[in-house]
Amino acid sequence: MDWLSIQATLNEVENNFEVYANTARSIKHACFIADRYGFSFYDSLIIAASLESGCTVLYSEDLHDGQAIENTLTIKNPFL
Repeated sequence: MDWLSIQATLNEVENNFEVYANTARSIKHACFIADRYGFSFYDSLIIAASLESGCTVLYSEDLHDGQAIENTLTIKNPFL
């Protein structure tokens, strides 16, 4: 995509969805998740942001289907 299209897409996302920005707290939480569950740091950031945003389901084809994180968030593979 060209840069103008990317900016237009970002504007649409920002205007229509809740956008979560990582903080020092969420990064520390991600480090804890990576250590405890063995996920990569970037996957752990996604999980930490999901938990802190109050999500109960995280759809991912790359993570472990059915796994519960902190007894709050369940990972689901939408392709199974």
